[in-house]
Amino acid sequence: MIVMKFGGTSVANFEAITRTIFIIGGKLDQKPVVVVSALSKVTDLLYRISDTAASSNAAEMETLLAQLRERHVNLAAELLEQSPMLKEEAVAEVNRICDSLDSLARAVCAVGELSDRNKAIIISNGELLSSTVICFAMNAKGIRTGFIDARTMMVTNDSYLKGEPVVDEILARVPGTVAQAYEGKDAVITQGFIASNLNGEQTVLGRGGSDYSASLIGLAVDAEKIEIWTDVDGVRSADPRKVANTKYLEKISFEEAAEMAHFGAKVLHPLTIEPAVKKNIPIYVLNSTNPSGKGTAILRNELIEDGVKSVSFKENIRVINIFSMRMINTSGFLRRVFEIFSESKVSVDLISTSEANISVTVDASEKIDSVVEQLSEFAEVIVDDDKSQVSVIGKNIVKLNGMLKRTFAPLKKCNVYMISQGASFVNISFVVDREELTEVVQSLHHHLFETPEELETF
Repeated sequence: MIVMKFGGTSVANFEAITRTIFIIGGKLDQKPVVVVSALSKVTDLLYRISDTAASSNAAEMETLLAQLRERHVNLAAELLEQSPMLKEEAVAEVNRICDSLDSLARAVCAVGELSDRNKAIIISNGELLSSTVICFAMNAKGIRTGFIDARTMMVTNDSYLKGEPVVDEILARVPGTVAQAYEGKDAVITQGFIASNLNGEQTVLGRGGSDYSASLIGLAVDAEKIEIWTDVDGVRSADPRKVANTKYLEKISFEEAAEMAHFGAKVLHPLTIEPAVKKNIPIYVLNSTNPSGKGTAILRNELIEDGVKSVSFKENIRVINIFSMRMINTSGFLRRVFEIFSESKVSVDLISTSEANISVTVDASEKIDSVVEQLSEFAEVIVDDDKSQVSVIGKNIVKLNGMLKRTFAPLKKCNVYMISQGASFVNISFVVDREELTEVVQSLHHHLFETPEELETF
């Protein structure tokens, strides 16, 4: 059994879905469990619907709801033009889902208040609509396809908008649910991103969580492999939107992929790797517009050579500097600092410490007012905004002779505010001014990947 996850661009329209169904049709001997995202841009549309409902902007909300319905009804009609009975059923089901969404959005609009629970229900409709339409289309193409409502098997805690998976419950539910849906079928289809809590209330995993769902399902069914189908030919050595002459990576380790995802690469959701690691399930990042391409294989560490693989970045971060003489020879100081971050649910990326100073980076979107206020009770706190984080990622890179010299050589003319080396020898990260990010990333990539000097392991 394999898990195949198709992102929004792979199911964007008639052409993309037709191509996706062809790809699935070539894998039926491997018993695919298909996980689909919402159609491209639909989740953004649903966020806009939730926002306009919350602000009681009824006119705009009704326009957006009509756009959502029209796009899916027209898509179903186009895909099923040659199957009138299935077309009628599909359009009816799309309308049923949209009717339910319309009722909820109008109720929210009437009171002008949007709970996290209702927002989770609204934004989940994209995956429900796409999977419904694609399921009918697959059956019309002769692929007998079973439909699974992911909310019956994917279980999270009570955080409606950023649900944390209850892995034991997922492992208990998924195999039986998939086996039942597979009876008499060639494939099964389900949704990414959406789930429910133990009380049956709807939750979502957060933006980009479809990859994570696919990996959790792969873990639960003991999949032979997990395929992430997107619109790029695998993983590259840097973001091609920022850097010219990026290199295609044929294979990388789980650890390298996790670091790339965490430190800014957009190809995978950062948590995708963790479930696959538990059973050494290979992950393949593939291009649905180029199905014959090799893509990138993400494999266990011992199958990967040492060396630099990627220059990744987070464009908009802030640095929080915490200074206190009380740190010196004082036990429990660090614990209290990070308790404050934890209690405020602020995620820390990089950490650097000295005898009387702690520096950390956080995403600029994090709300840190409470953190700064509490830290200021016992330390001097300085927050630096408009910074960017750059990470050089690869296997055993700290053991490469001349690595540090080659990393920092291109940075002679810019300010470096913080340096952090990963204990796993997988990354070296540093912080620069945001306005210098593009130049830094381009220069660093050129220096590491396009110059003839070789790095040797020592």
